[in-house]
Amino acid sequence: MNSPQSRTVAMQKQTSRGIASPRIRVVHLITSLNIGGAEQQMKHLVLASNCRQFEHFVISMTDIGPIGEELRNAQVKVCCLQIPLGKPTLAGLLRLWRILRNSKPDVLHCWLYHSCLVGVLVGRLARVPKVVWSLLSANEDLSTYRFQTRIVVRCCAILSRLADAIIPNSATGRSLHESWGYSRAKMRVIPNGINLDLFKPDPAARISVREELEIPDDVILIGLIARYHPMKDHGTFLSAARLLYLRNVNVHFVLIGSGVTADNPELWRTVQETGLEAVVHLLGPRSDTPRLMASLDIGCLSSWSESSPFVVCETMACGVPCVVTDVGDARSTVGDTGGVVPPRKPEALAQALFSLLETDATRRTTLGQKARERVQGKFGLTRVVSAYESLYQILASHHALPANSCTTSNN
Repeated sequence: MNSPQSRTVAMQKQTSRGIASPRIRVVHLITSLNIGGAEQQMKHLVLASNCRQFEHFVISMTDIGPIGEELRNAQVKVCCLQIPLGKPTLAGLLRLWRILRNSKPDVLHCWLYHSCLVGVLVGRLARVPKVVWSLLSANEDLSTYRFQTRIVVRCCAILSRLADAIIPNSATGRSLHESWGYSRAKMRVIPNGINLDLFKPDPAARISVREELEIPDDVILIGLIARYHPMKDHGTFLSAARLLYLRNVNVHFVLIGSGVTADNPELWRTVQETGLEAVVHLLGPRSDTPRLMASLDIGCLSSWSESSPFVVCETMACGVPCVVTDVGDARSTVGDTGGVVPPRKPEALAQALFSLLETDATRRTTLGQKARERVQGKFGLTRVVSAYESLYQILASHHALPANSCTTSNN
């Protein structure tokens, strides 16, 4: 019988004989494979993992999405349950149960609340030996979620003791989930990991992006990379942008993310109200975000709620100083390489951006170099992948997870 337990026993026997052990099989369950922070983090983990020791299989609860296509192109097995978003079907859940029974994973790794809830229930029914949850949110205001999502978050708290490990990506996220009743004993913090070979300074990007946007080479570009969602607070960013533009007309603003297009009537109305139509570029979701980030002079985070802002780390890795709101672990992420302001304060955000804008280019370059060095030391992908692989190895060996094991600090 090719069960996870029998594979583990065989692995231990083969290792003692000096024979290469079989790979640990990890199935990742995620709500969707559209472009987003959790999806990107899962993709980077899978692609950077040691393929001689770990076998990864990805299941999307919905459809394939652009991240799924990337994984398939990289020869990673991807399966889609085609469950309507937010509407689990019996057929879809039964298909997941069959996939888990047939694939016999050593570890089921669930990403985001809906997948965590479905994964721990179906995974236990399918006799998956170990279940891991990754929680990449620290939004304390649950009222911003749909009613169904709020119920899912609360159900996950009740069922959290059924998970074998719970991985928030920030100290803030850990504290918040503990306050909601999630199992403290199962919590281990592993921060976001950045692919430093992908996100890096690129002088050519500065020129090519300005050519694409049809703006002069000397225009200062300030970027906000965030999907359109209330907690990302595009309104505060645009209000700050207006104040900044009134003080320095040689600046343009690039907004990137799902729902960030002129076809979004609410967003476009805000752009018109601020009078910034000529200097705001709404690019929507893009597959070339490393290039776009590297073209920026200043990065920005205007959210009023975050856990560990993945996009800030990526922008910093591109050698770009950032101004962020003081949410989640944003302050400790940026450190002394940029600016930190209170959330929902457009005047403070504008002033911090103006301070960096008025700094000479050499000084901004120096801050950008320090930002990349900070990411290298704290959020390098190799370090984070190693933490996850250590977690998988401990769980697959059926040993208890010791205190503070596989925890990567981001302080």
